[in-house]
Amino acid sequence: MTAPVPPGVRARLRFVGSGDAFGDGGRFQTCLHLSGGECAVLIDCGASSLIALKRAGLDPAEIGVGLVSHLHGDHFGGVPFLVLDGQFSRRTRPLLVAGPPGTGDRVNAAMEVLFPGSSGVDRRFALEYVELPEGRATAVGPAAVTAFRVVHPSGAPPYALRVEYEGRVIAYSGDTEWTEALVEASRGADLFVAEAYTYERRVKYHLDYASLRAHRDRLRCRRIVLTHPGPDMLAHLAEVEMKCATDGLVIDL
Repeated sequence: MTAPVPPGVRARLRFVGSGDAFGDGGRFQTCLHLSGGECAVLIDCGASSLIALKRAGLDPAEIGVGLVSHLHGDHFGGVPFLVLDGQFSRRTRPLLVAGPPGTGDRVNAAMEVLFPGSSGVDRRFALEYVELPEGRATAVGPAAVTAFRVVHPSGAPPYALRVEYEGRVIAYSGDTEWTEALVEASRGADLFVAEAYTYERRVKYHLDYASLRAHRDRLRCRRIVLTHPGPDMLAHLAEVEMKCATDGLVIDL
């Protein structure tokens, strides 16, 4: 069982995985675990996430909702393993996966590539896919989720996500180069989790720390935590003034 959040804490965010697509720095791929409500919520579920969840002592069966920012393997590739783990562990809690248009089709296609025949088997738990509309809060299990279009081609609209959960607001950039959508997505958030793939070097479709620093006064959120560092960013961590996530970092909200 996942440990309950302490008294006085409304929501707990754990960085189960804080790395980029390639495991730089020995980090797991992106996976954020929200707990404190009626069920746990994942924000992104990279291909290594099931391993990371079990290493952290978090029960996959307690996850009721998986939110996907965009359809790249290091952000949704763990969903097939999460589904299959539930199937073989006799899970009964329903699982709702919400993301960009086409999320269900992409997950099913991945399941068929990895484990042919697995997408259509009977399960003890209900599995539902929801396509998030842009710019409108949508009820997804215990959370209200608003998607904002960002800049990161992935075969479907890429999103930054604004997640309201247990009276707290967590904004998440997903992967993107700087875009004005981040200002709106993070407005008034208790926490903004922002990609910082590089330090100053611009890489198309990804955020760099220098851009976040330049726009910090416009990001009207209470706290910022950086994530998804590549080799360049990892080499400059000692020079970074904002907090940088590591695998296992816990933030109580």
